[in-house]
Amino acid sequence: MRRPSALHLVLLPLSAVMVTPLVWMLLVSVSTQQESRRFPPGLPSGIEWENYLAAMRDAPLGSWLVNSFVVSAVCVAGNLLLCSLAGYAFARIRFFGGRVAFFLMLATLMVPFQIVMLPLLIMMRSLGLVDTLGALIAPNLATAFGVFLMRQFFTTLPRELEEAARIDGASRLRTLLQVLLPLMRPTLATLAVLTFLQTWNDFLWPLIVVQSPDTMTVQLGLQSFQGAHTTNWPKLMAGTVLSQLPVLLVFFFAQRFFVRSVAAAGIK
Repeated sequence: MRRPSALHLVLLPLSAVMVTPLVWMLLVSVSTQQESRRFPPGLPSGIEWENYLAAMRDAPLGSWLVNSFVVSAVCVAGNLLLCSLAGYAFARIRFFGGRVAFFLMLATLMVPFQIVMLPLLIMMRSLGLVDTLGALIAPNLATAFGVFLMRQFFTTLPRELEEAARIDGASRLRTLLQVLLPLMRPTLATLAVLTFLQTWNDFLWPLIVVQSPDTMTVQLGLQSFQGAHTTNWPKLMAGTVLSQLPVLLVFFFAQRFFVRSVAAAGIK
C-alpha cells in the first residue's frame, strides 16, 4: 500500500471543489421545492424520489435522452471513421499542399463557434435539415481536433509495420484497418469519449437549429423546467442527474483506455 504524499494535500481540496457541485445536485434532486431554496443549503429532511418520476412524467425526458444518444452515437462513429482516414492521410500520404492543408485545418481550432454559427445555420437551412437530428449530426461528423489527434498518433507508429503489410500484399486501406488501428485502441477510445462528451453536453447549437420538442436533446429540453418567474429546482436537478448518468457510464468503462492514451502521449 502506497503511503500518502504531500501531493495529496493539494489533490484532496481540489477534489472536494470538483465534487461539491455534484453532491449539491444530488441533494437538491431529492429535496422539496422549499428546501431547495434554503441558504445556506443543507441536507433534505427526507428523500423525495417523486422528483425523478415527476421529471419523467411532466416532460418527454425519455425521448430527449434517445435523441441525445442517437446524435452522440452517430457523431462518435463518424469521428472514429473520418478522423482516422484523414489523420492517416496527413501522416503517411505525401500529396501536393498536404502540409498547408493540415495547418489550415488546425487554424480552424482558433475560430470561435459564434463566428461560424450563422454560416452553419444557413447551410443547414439550404439542405433542409433545420429542426431535424441531421442538423445536429452533420457539423460534428468530423472535427479538426479529432484529425489532429489521430494524425499525431499515426506519426508515432513505426513505418516498418506498414511496409511489412504491404510486402504481404495488403492494400493501404487494409493495412490501416487491420494493422494500425488495432494498435491505437487507447487513442480511438479517447477520441470516442471526448466526442461523446462534446455532443452530449452541447447546448448552444441545438438551441439555434432545433425548435420542436420531438427533436430536442436532453440538454436543451431541461430548460423546460425553468420558467420566466420561477424554476422547479428539484425537477431540474433530477433531470440533470438522469442526463449525466450516460456520461458517467461512458467515462467509467473507457477510463483505462483514456488514461493509457494520455500517458502514452506524455511519454512520447
